[in-house]
Amino acid sequence: MRLLFIAADRMEFAGLLRHAAGARAVRLGVDWARTVRLGAHEALLAANGAGAARAGSAAVAALNAFPAEAIVSTGFCGAVDPILELAGVVVATCVAVGHRRYPALPVASPWAFQPGLVRTLDHVAQTAEEKEELRAAGACAVEMEAAGVAVCAQAAGLPFYCIRAVTDLAGETMANDFNRALRPDGHFDTMVVLGSLLRHPAARLPELVRLRSRCVRASRALGDFLADCGF
Repeated sequence: MRLLFIAADRMEFAGLLRHAAGARAVRLGVDWARTVRLGAHEALLAANGAGAARAGSAAVAALNAFPAEAIVSTGFCGAVDPILELAGVVVATCVAVGHRRYPALPVASPWAFQPGLVRTLDHVAQTAEEKEELRAAGACAVEMEAAGVAVCAQAAGLPFYCIRAVTDLAGETMANDFNRALRPDGHFDTMVVLGSLLRHPAARLPELVRLRSRCVRASRALGDFLADCGF
């Protein structure tokens, strides 16, 4: 099967690349792209920054170069359901953005996962209060790209999956203001993050260190899951 995976950042693919063979860089007009062999599948991995618009653009560009038979939105997410643990895998049953809903297909896996509605936002959900509101509206996890990929999959008439790994918990409020640092190109401005860090180092530096460690752990869990996933 030919699978197209779309994420925001190449780090989100680090765990999957541990299971892949024959990685080769390709030019698609996106931030980062590789073709790989993943078990019995041919796959194209593409990362193009945060946000639904950038993810959708990456999916369109990839489909022009790669005859995918299914599209997978993947990467990290924030937990909205308190039952979700760090590095836990979420498989969307539906992706919601605004009042629109996009069904997502189930998968077969020997690994544990949590099915549920995934909410796409145009910003980072930074507070426990916002996550609680999203949970009350039926979501189990929140992220920023899946709806853009779902729109592309629907337009192309292709099966759509959304598989994510948790990097922050439902009850957590972030000390760092990542929304202020998010640039129009879908990347976080390092200078803005550092400037904020220098003003409040005691709270913000430990959080950044923890987040880096969590991302490594989530990427590894996501890679293990995707490598054994039945689409």
